[in-house]
Amino acid sequence: MSTDELYTLLDPKFSGSYIDVKRSGNQYLITIVDDVFVGKKPVQRQQLVYSALQTAITSGIIHAVQIKTYSKQEWQQIISNMG
Repeated sequence: MSTDELYTLLDPKFSGSYIDVKRSGNQYLITIVDDVFVGKKPVQRQQLVYSALQTAITSGIIHAVQIKTYSKQEWQQIISNMG
């Protein structure tokens, strides 16, 4: 599965969000910035992302996924600390 195809699976659930998908072999690194994550525990955040990828995971198309999720405020803090 290409990164564009994976993005297409995520976009309907996180429309208007910052979504970044990178691939290294069979492993994908997904970063999503969306205020839907505000007040959610890390496992709840991952469950939201996994729900968008359910078909690709159960079919075996996706084998390994690393997920990073942030609210817009958390993302701004990360960017501010980088500069």
